Amino acid sequence: MPPIDVDRLRRQTSVVTSASRRSPGVRKGERFLKGPIPLAWLETAARLPGRSLHAGVALWYAAGLTRSISVPLSNISGQRFGLDRNAKYRALSWLEKAGLIVVERKLGRAPVVTIVVPAPAPPPPD
Repeated sequence: MPPIDVDRLRRQTSVVTSASRRSPGVRKGERFLKGPIPLAWLETAARLPGRSLHAGVALWYAAGLTRSISVPLSNISGQRFGLDRNAKYRALSWLEKAGLIVVERKLGRAPVVTIVVPAPAPPPPD
């Protein structure tokens, strides 16, 4: 058994610059998820089965791009987030039953989904 190198196990101290304290940002030209997204909405979607959270993130991404809470969710746009056609429809059904979205379905068209944003909770009484 080789000897243990104690110096290697000691905690490394380094100087933290102001540039490294900033939150990680998006580089120019990179795609990003626009917020703010209500945490309660995400928590509810995360508790649903299947790829419900994936569908939710895809919806919020599309909503950020179009600056609208009503967006079509095509099969192609769902693929970016790991949703095949059947998983997308199951996830939309679960999100709709949970009251997070309203779906308008038309035969032969991508479903148009409206994100339901819950009203803010009233402040607690003093």
